[in-house]
Amino acid sequence: MNRLYYGDNLEVMRKHIPDGSVDLIYLDPPFNSKADYNVLFRERSGEQSVSQIKAFTDFWHWDLSASTAYHELVHGNHTPANVSTAIEAIVKILGQNDMSAYIVMMSIRLLEMKRVLKVTGSIYLHCDPTASHYLKVVLDQIFGVENFRNEITWQRTSAHNDPKKYGNVADILLFYTKSDDYTWNVQYTSYSEKYIENSFTYEDERGKYQLQHLTGPGKTEGESGKAWKNYNPSDRGRHWGIPSLLRRELKIPDEVGIIEALELMEKAGRIVWSKNGVPRWKEYLADMPGVPLQNIWTDIPPVSSQSNERLGYPTQKPLALLERIIVASSNKDDLVLDPFCGCGTAIHAAQKLGRQWIGIDITHLAINLVKNRLQDAFKIKVEVEGEPEDLEGARALMEMDPFQFQWWALSLVGARPVGGEKKKGSDRGIDGVIYNPKGKTESYYGIVQVKGGHNIKSGDVRDFRGTIEREKADYGIFITLEEPTDEMRREALTAGFLRTVWGENMQRIQILTIRELMDGKKAEMPSRPEVFEKAPKEGTSRGGKGRNTTLG
Repeated sequence: MNRLYYGDNLEVMRKHIPDGSVDLIYLDPPFNSKADYNVLFRERSGEQSVSQIKAFTDFWHWDLSASTAYHELVHGNHTPANVSTAIEAIVKILGQNDMSAYIVMMSIRLLEMKRVLKVTGSIYLHCDPTASHYLKVVLDQIFGVENFRNEITWQRTSAHNDPKKYGNVADILLFYTKSDDYTWNVQYTSYSEKYIENSFTYEDERGKYQLQHLTGPGKTEGESGKAWKNYNPSDRGRHWGIPSLLRRELKIPDEVGIIEALELMEKAGRIVWSKNGVPRWKEYLADMPGVPLQNIWTDIPPVSSQSNERLGYPTQKPLALLERIIVASSNKDDLVLDPFCGCGTAIHAAQKLGRQWIGIDITHLAINLVKNRLQDAFKIKVEVEGEPEDLEGARALMEMDPFQFQWWALSLVGARPVGGEKKKGSDRGIDGVIYNPKGKTESYYGIVQVKGGHNIKSGDVRDFRGTIEREKADYGIFITLEEPTDEMRREALTAGFLRTVWGENMQRIQILTIRELMDGKKAEMPSRPEVFEKAPKEGTSRGGKGRNTTLG
């Protein structure tokens, strides 16, 4: 199933994802923070770049799309009555503004997520205080109050200097299930050193242990109230209570009676008698799974500027966070959906843990980053649904969104974009750049220009040559949607050739058409380009249930 989709996740879910087919959904949508989020890239030296490009603007408006979605939610035939009422009430309270637009656009997508989720499935919505309270109201109506499991607080940083208020250091994850019969694998955190020191005060050849009661409060009739050796629990208002985990460890069947089980435990060296004649059993630290994971997570740091995970994407979440969620709420080969996949951390974690996955994003910048990430970490190539499949599709993308067309075209040659949605001419003739390593600290510098219009001519190639010289670039790639003229190709030849350190000659200006690139033609390059920060290489995929983490 592993698949990436380019496009609006609402349309992708409706068109491509069947009812009840997904085991786990994680979404980290824009938070309506009214901010621009930029992607950072490598510089030519390989150092972290100060140059950036806008990945997305986390700003919503009440426009035609929001109005259409609102009408479908409130008046549509397929919206449950309670959801329609809730959405109508929220919009009446807030008015038709940016916040209500955000809630409406999220609500219509959350309804689709419920449709595609299995009865045994779970959903985690990652949010912040900007809109989490409204989103919880919506989730309560869509999934049911009875299916709300947790509000998880993830401490993403240690301190924040927020003027005139308490530092905002946490995000919220709202955890819901589709029913009360859902996948759940308990995870544990390690005991603190202080707890171990104070509780596990005994030690033998097997390791540290503590002494636990073999009885519970209250008298009972039958064998659990009978005396064993010189100890009668009934005399003290108690009864025998043998822990099931000790039975399992010593392989004592349930049908074995209490007195016989006590004899077997003593024979195995697991019972200690106190000075006043009270029997207790040895509980070893090595046998303890740890503390069941709670709903406040302080042990997973954010992706710092020094982290080897860092890819430069503005809202990148740590891999450990997604691994924890995926291990807890899915099993091997289950299907994980991330409808706002961004730089693909959920996809990476799912692949690493042996799950199937679907990722959706509405920008080619993010899709290209995920493809590179999977190639770097797992050496796998992924086909993308929704990208142009032929020349007509490329033209349609160009007409619909020239910037997305440009980003997609740049991905065909492994280039990273330059600049954001700027006015014409402000990019100084450069749409993308390529750094090809030629040593530990040096790289060849290539620049790329993308032309999607009809009126291209030899003068455009001549201008591009001037840009290469001005920027002191080693070579340039000129990508065009339309076929170049013979005069343009002759103009490109006048730029001469680049001789690499490996003794190879390559044309200094290459003209490549979208048709050629889609047919598999490759640009000549000195070496494989470095586009984004590289994801660390992963080992083989693994599955698994719970695992220990450390609370610190």
